[in-house]
Amino acid sequence: MTVNRRTALAGVSALAATLAPGAGQAQSPAPKTYVLVHGAYGGGWIWRDVATALRGQGHRVFTPTQTGLGERSHLLSRQITVDTHIEDVANLITFEDLRDVILVGHSYGGMAVTGVADRLTDRIRHVVYLDALIPENGDTAFTILPAGMADARRKTVMEQGASVALPVPGPEAFPIPAGPAKDWFHQRLRPHPIGTYESPVRLTKPAGAGLPVTYVAYTNPALAAIEPSRQRAKAKAGWQYRELAVPHDVEVPNPEKVVEVLAGVG
Repeated sequence: MTVNRRTALAGVSALAATLAPGAGQAQSPAPKTYVLVHGAYGGGWIWRDVATALRGQGHRVFTPTQTGLGERSHLLSRQITVDTHIEDVANLITFEDLRDVILVGHSYGGMAVTGVADRLTDRIRHVVYLDALIPENGDTAFTILPAGMADARRKTVMEQGASVALPVPGPEAFPIPAGPAKDWFHQRLRPHPIGTYESPVRLTKPAGAGLPVTYVAYTNPALAAIEPSRQRAKAKAGWQYRELAVPHDVEVPNPEKVVEVLAGVG
């Protein structure tokens, strides 16, 4: 058999490819950067299991707690506004110098996420709303709730929250299965600063800021407070809209459902 120079070089190249690290193995997806923003009464703690799983896949995950809640509940005051919460998240992104961010908001967290996407558009890769509120310019959280709900919540704040905060509802208000996970969840909930529901979001662009957006509606059961925002998301041209038959706080009993959604984004 005659071996010419071209054949020999081809054989060397093939051998090098075979011996290369990772040869013949599926390539891991490129790591992503997630910023997960919690809803009313919550804190960064609520993402514990979701964040652990995403980090286990090699991703960077940040879970800021908004002022007056969670481990920052000692800062609760009447002066906290939706701008405070937008700045909480925007400052994290700026000070950590995060870029190409997948920005995720759950429930009330959609308020802050919308404001952050408007302010830091060039740092955001994709916006994900998990059964979340969607404000447009000038909206407050109260104005995008179903009719009558805002008045009922204001009354509760006056009677039970010292006109400062929405008191934490009882366990029956959270339709997730009873057990250790729900106990862990409910023990950590804290009153939510009412100023964040009364103050308007100021935007320079429509919600989503022209970025890729995924909206995931949770439908088992569908929380009434979120329905106007679900309808708003459905009407948004270019947004991806999907539904999952899970409860509103699914990240507590079934974090894998949220991990699956987020790992498939961006």
